[in-house]
Amino acid sequence: MRVLLLGASGRIGHRITDELLDRGHTVTGVSRSGVDDIEGEDFTSVVGDATDPDQIARLAAGHDAVASALGPAGSETPDVLPEMMDAVLAGLRRADVDRLVWTGGAGGLRVAPDTLLVDTDEFPDDWEGLARAAIDALGRLREAEDIEWTYVAPAAMIEPGERTGEYRTSVDELVADDDGESYITMEDFAVAFVDELENEAFVHENVGVGY
Repeated sequence: MRVLLLGASGRIGHRITDELLDRGHTVTGVSRSGVDDIEGEDFTSVVGDATDPDQIARLAAGHDAVASALGPAGSETPDVLPEMMDAVLAGLRRADVDRLVWTGGAGGLRVAPDTLLVDTDEFPDDWEGLARAAIDALGRLREAEDIEWTYVAPAAMIEPGERTGEYRTSVDELVADDDGESYITMEDFAVAFVDELENEAFVHENVGVGY
């Protein structure tokens, strides 16, 4: 599979790249400044702006799927997320690519029938703006019926760690263990992400990933 990966230089994007390459896929990694620490004949680094639909269209052309590990960088505000979503969707349509897998946020997952994680007292205030912007972006994605999209959201806690190849999923719901802990390593999140790219098990779904 030929995959255009947006946000390839970030911590999660880097791990998704590694997982894709380990499985024999060809990756074009897009970032604002390029990726200089990944080598191999199946990887190409390009510089691109994910808020520019013309650039997305040009870069996506000839690929089988687009993957996103995008997030605000530097001085950007969380509001850039829905802007990126609009640009990516417009670019895919122009490039005639209809498969998109997007790295989302846990804040938009349910912890009870009528309660999102972001609405709980335990959710950090510092992360609320980002979570609300991610939910806005997801809302725009849900309207894209012509795109075969999947929104993959991690557990409440995600950090570097071991790749075990094990994880659980739940549509629209936060994945937590019997003690209420919600956790996933970035490495196993990348496994789940690439599994979805390959298998298309959750098309038009917001799927939570955790242990």
